[in-house]
Amino acid sequence: MKPNVIVFFTDQQRWDTTGVHGNPLGLTPHFDRMAKYGTHLEHAFTCQPVCGPARSCLQTGMYATSTGCYTNGIPLREDLPTLAHYFNEQGYETGYIGKWHLAATRTVPVPEKLRGGYKYWLAADSLEHTSDAYNTVLYDNENRTVKLPGYRVDAMTDAAIRYIDRQKEQPFFLFLSYLEPHHQNHRDDYPAPLIYRDTYAARYIPPDLAALGGTAHQHLGGYYGMVKRLDEALGRIMDALHSLDLMENTVILFTSDHGSHFKTRNGEYKRSCHESSIRVPTALYGGPLQAAAPSGSWSAWSI
Repeated sequence: MKPNVIVFFTDQQRWDTTGVHGNPLGLTPHFDRMAKYGTHLEHAFTCQPVCGPARSCLQTGMYATSTGCYTNGIPLREDLPTLAHYFNEQGYETGYIGKWHLAATRTVPVPEKLRGGYKYWLAADSLEHTSDAYNTVLYDNENRTVKLPGYRVDAMTDAAIRYIDRQKEQPFFLFLSYLEPHHQNHRDDYPAPLIYRDTYAARYIPPDLAALGGTAHQHLGGYYGMVKRLDEALGRIMDALHSLDLMENTVILFTSDHGSHFKTRNGEYKRSCHESSIRVPTALYGGPLQAAAPSGSWSAWSI
């Protein structure tokens, strides 16, 4: 049977938020398990340290100079084949949940012709402009507004688990694209779940940020809280696969579109060639990409 494929995609996540890369806060036990028992890409770098261009590269396998999406706000050309097109050709059900950022529609629903060939659609082009941490607004296949309850990471994870359960009888390709740990644009804040609002404030600052200005001292606490909840979501996806007997036949890719330098290199959070902007956490798990691992549920593992 053809393996299912899930892309667990975060936005603006530095590689050194993970335990396997030395972060001491214990934010990513599930990612760290993926890295230990799966295939860890220790040195992974984005093609473009900004949202739209990076996504165009990942969806097409082409550089942004070839896709034409060399900066944000340029729609992906309709004639370019994407991951969804290739999986569709192989008989997969294809689904996209979350942030797209390849249609240049911002707060307007993405028309079908600009969805990159995905069959199932629950997404927004610019999720940071249609939603907030506790106000998740997406659009479905018919471009109807869908408001999901809960913290945004949890709401999208719930939707992804529902999709996986519906598609469990046939091979599927799901691209799950979170906004976190990207900042909330309209208030330039990193809104962590309420339980983690103050948990990680002033706890750890990476060496490249510690001696510089920018917003790291102000924002890292919220940023880390978002990373923590994303990792919990990864664990929920893994547990759902285990409970549905899909773990052995599903490949998961965890990666991010770019990192963050917290306005220490320019007036933005990215858009620079420094390692803090371009290096991302990346690991694959499942099928031939995993080593022997302990039995039992995903959440029961320890490293």
